[in-house]
Amino acid sequence: MDNWNNAVEESTDLGAVLRKGKEILFQGFNWESHKYDWWENLEKKVPDIAKSGFTSVWLPPAINSFSPEGYLPQNLYLLSSSYGSEQQLKALLQKLKKYKVRAMADIVINHRIGTTQGHGGLYNRYDGIPLAWDEHAVTSCTGGLGNQSTGDNFHGVPNIDHSQHFVRKDIIGWLQWLRSVGFQDFRFDFARGYSAKYIKEYIEAAKPIFSVGEYWDSCNYSGSVLEYNQDSHRQRIINWIDATGQLSSAFDFTTKGILQEAVKGQFWRLRDPQGKPPGVMGWWPSRAVTFIDNHDTGSTQAHWPFPSNHIMEGYAYILTHPGTPTVFYDHFYDGDDSVHEQIVKLMEIRRSGEIHSRSSVRILEAKDNLYSAVIGDKICIKIGDGSWSPSDREWTLATSGQRYAIWQKQQ
Repeated sequence: MDNWNNAVEESTDLGAVLRKGKEILFQGFNWESHKYDWWENLEKKVPDIAKSGFTSVWLPPAINSFSPEGYLPQNLYLLSSSYGSEQQLKALLQKLKKYKVRAMADIVINHRIGTTQGHGGLYNRYDGIPLAWDEHAVTSCTGGLGNQSTGDNFHGVPNIDHSQHFVRKDIIGWLQWLRSVGFQDFRFDFARGYSAKYIKEYIEAAKPIFSVGEYWDSCNYSGSVLEYNQDSHRQRIINWIDATGQLSSAFDFTTKGILQEAVKGQFWRLRDPQGKPPGVMGWWPSRAVTFIDNHDTGSTQAHWPFPSNHIMEGYAYILTHPGTPTVFYDHFYDGDDSVHEQIVKLMEIRRSGEIHSRSSVRILEAKDNLYSAVIGDKICIKIGDGSWSPSDREWTLATSGQRYAIWQKQQ
């Protein structure tokens, strides 16, 4: 019980984990996971997840949903889903707790599928299930009797009107219940859909230990070519973080978009005009959650995939740089064993090199076929085909793979 008490004590200070900056997240699913006994599958992997050094596992939406993947929720209090039963979920949560890895809940509260027809003949009422809202809980722009949306619409389904006090009160009660079930962290789905001030309110009330928002809109392109300057893109993510009262981090979609072009032989993209990393990581690293792919961009959806033959260069970058890195299930468990081993090695180097979310970055080279940088004062990295190594003799090669090498300074 001591560990549980510590977790509760820690959670009362919303900033503790953000300040330490030592998190490494694991996305524990893909778009096809609902087809398997997923909670059981993950439970078997918890010892390996913990040993590898992950601090939190992002789980797919664990509640009743109209779609098997979980992103069209209906009864928020029903913990049986296509991923498994409530009992299987609770066994997984217990196992994670035992191994001191936090469980991250996927919070889908932009929209909710109705149970009965109401205003306009639409399914915009929630009779017969917990949180039995009427049409006033649904935004007027998606067929309800509530107010206009405070964000972008998720089309084709009733969008929740967070400006209604009764809605927020019910959502807070539900989030607090999720915390009591054993979820310690939150990932906010489709965070563009409603004002970030409501996320601030929800975090303050439910006190997750770590929060991350999915604020995803398109990078800046000229035709099909990614523009060099993505400042306006990262600024929008930063504005969202700021509006959460700085309580939530956000996925660094800017870095993902730039990095997946850079590894194709355009490493000049990885240095902005001020000499800093070009994503959210370069401006507000303690709130930037970096990643290579997720269930939307990669997996079988592949909306915006990282080039598959450059995966390890991507991980070499995010696992040695500031921000909070995330590893995707497909790369860790569905790739070949060598990828799993290389990622674990990179995570070891991150820890032994004392890299954290605010570590400094001194970029030495950023040209077509070569990127090199010193991170903190103990780690040096080179990515790309170009030949390069640090000149000082105090650097020792720590690991290398296809098109990357990392050196550590001997103490």
